[in-house]
Amino acid sequence: MQLIRIVGVVFFLAFLTPFIDKRLGKISGYLYALLPALLFTLLLKQLPDIIDRHFIIQSIDWFPLLHVHLSFYLDGLSLLFALLITGMGTLVFIYSGYYMQHYPMRGRFYFYILLFMGAMLGLVLANNLITLFLFWEITSFSSFLLIGFNHERPEARAAALQALLITGFGGLAMLAGFVLLGNVAGSYELTDLLQDGAVVKGSKMYMPLVLLILAGAFTKSAQFPFHFWLPGAMEAPTPVSAYLHSATMVKAGIYLLARLQPILGGTDLWQFSLAWPAP
Repeated sequence: MQLIRIVGVVFFLAFLTPFIDKRLGKISGYLYALLPALLFTLLLKQLPDIIDRHFIIQSIDWFPLLHVHLSFYLDGLSLLFALLITGMGTLVFIYSGYYMQHYPMRGRFYFYILLFMGAMLGLVLANNLITLFLFWEITSFSSFLLIGFNHERPEARAAALQALLITGFGGLAMLAGFVLLGNVAGSYELTDLLQDGAVVKGSKMYMPLVLLILAGAFTKSAQFPFHFWLPGAMEAPTPVSAYLHSATMVKAGIYLLARLQPILGGTDLWQFSLAWPAP
């Protein structure tokens, strides 16, 4: 399975949506649902191999001098979230076919939401921290466009800007944490980092890098004290709220913490930052 093609085909279709919508009109949303349904089926077929621990790692050199590669990794965790993104995406596109049929600028809406879907798939399949950050920021940008889709409403514009500023700030903090983590471990590849948890936790930079990465996860998942942007985000059309803010985008922070737990977890700082002990 070519993981980069899975991500790339979603972005490719996204840029075709304005032309497809002009040709097919109101039924275009139902057609778009075929793509996530197909990807869900292809990913589901990998389940037996993943259960047998035959993980998939694929990489393309991007900036090798900076140790930045466009690399992807499919294991049990990334497969779970990829199935969530494509499975819920199928249902949301079917619903959007009905909900958006009388909306103007349907093609623009489908472009935005497919851009988001491709970014989320890239995020959960990324094996390189900088690649993960790139897709992380595309989700923030596409979310901004979707929340402000009804741009004639001042409330929608304000909610979109607030969400972008909060999640964008968190993303930059997370990038700083990733740079520290990569420098401490000597690699930005998650498959390498998973072998170096003890080295990272023994570093003097452990506390700042954890706090910076947690800031990114908390802002994206609308966790306290960054929770206030989420209610305003419901200014978006209902399919957006169902897909982004209930099923997928707010799960990105959960995915990040689950992915990094073997590397950063097991310390008092990590434990008390994520869960207070029962009295």
